[in-house]
Amino acid sequence: MTALEAFASQQLKADVPQFCVGDTVKVHQRIVEGSRERTQIFEGTVIARKNGGISETFTVRRLSFGVGTEKTFPLHSPNVQKVEVVRAGKVRRAKLYYLRDRVGKSAKVKEKI
Repeated sequence: MTALEAFASQQLKADVPQFCVGDTVKVHQRIVEGSRERTQIFEGTVIARKNGGISETFTVRRLSFGVGTEKTFPLHSPNVQKVEVVRAGKVRRAKLYYLRDRVGKSAKVKEKI
């Protein structure tokens, strides 16, 4: 194991929640504005998960005021405090980029029962 791999393994979070593509999640993100610090919640559907290990990221999409907004979060970042699964989605593919073209009820993901 090289020094870089050893450092990366130390930075991994131990309590990573189980969530998949299609799940609706709440991401608690730490925001620093000057000297103040606050937590902002971004709730939406996970449309992609990429890579693995220290560089693993996931993309969350939501509609806010009729405009689609996507954010990509590093999973093991200290700025991502917590990821809560609101509901589990039932999907058949690994990336849900097709949701970008859809609006209304067709942009919904079925819930896993």
